[in-house]
Amino acid sequence: MRGLALLFAPAAVLIPVALWAVFRYVPTALAANGQPNPVQRIFYFHVPSAMMTFLSVGIVAVAAVGYLVTRRRVWDRVALAGTEVGLLFCTIVLVTGPIWAKPEWGRAWTWEPRLNFTAVLWLMFLGSMLVRSFSDNRDQAARFCAVLSLVSVPVVVLVYKSVELWGGVHPEPKLFREPAHDPRILTGFLICLVAFTALTGWLVAARSRVARLEERIENLLANSDSMEPVQGGRE
Repeated sequence: MRGLALLFAPAAVLIPVALWAVFRYVPTALAANGQPNPVQRIFYFHVPSAMMTFLSVGIVAVAAVGYLVTRRRVWDRVALAGTEVGLLFCTIVLVTGPIWAKPEWGRAWTWEPRLNFTAVLWLMFLGSMLVRSFSDNRDQAARFCAVLSLVSVPVVVLVYKSVELWGGVHPEPKLFREPAHDPRILTGFLICLVAFTALTGWLVAARSRVARLEERIENLLANSDSMEPVQGGRE
């Protein structure tokens, strides 16, 4: 519990700071017609959520390798936690993206490769969770999900490189390549990125602990069901 508290503390501090930065500190961007465009503030949630989706895939992939090599349950619990956290952030990406795109580009969904691969990644997260939910064999489900998580790694690469390879309305990633016209933009983005990273670390750790407690309860129930009633015992 002390470790979870240590992870929760920076997230609890940074999330309010990030909200202040988004709504009070960073400047309001201008639309193509020169008018203020407050919808652009979604950028500070959308892009860090996409990065946390990528980070979750990395966490799950490392945990998957650990499980396939050692067959230790601790690795599978981390993979489970990373999958659920990844699904959360990928959902945020797919929800905030159309909200941003509609006023910016005139269409909420353009069916470009980046959007399609992101949707595929979301389905892979969801598929992994469904396998775990409906499988009667815990270890078999863990092996299948571990392999699926390794397949998701090249999908992340395709999401990131898709604009450079095939184009689309999304701009190429250049936030750290070119200086922003207002330094507050980069500062606000970095605050949000650090806050989301701290939140991701805490969520994965907390969910892993919950999964451990769930397994203990399942094992206790299984052991209690397998015990035969004692015959002729005293009341």
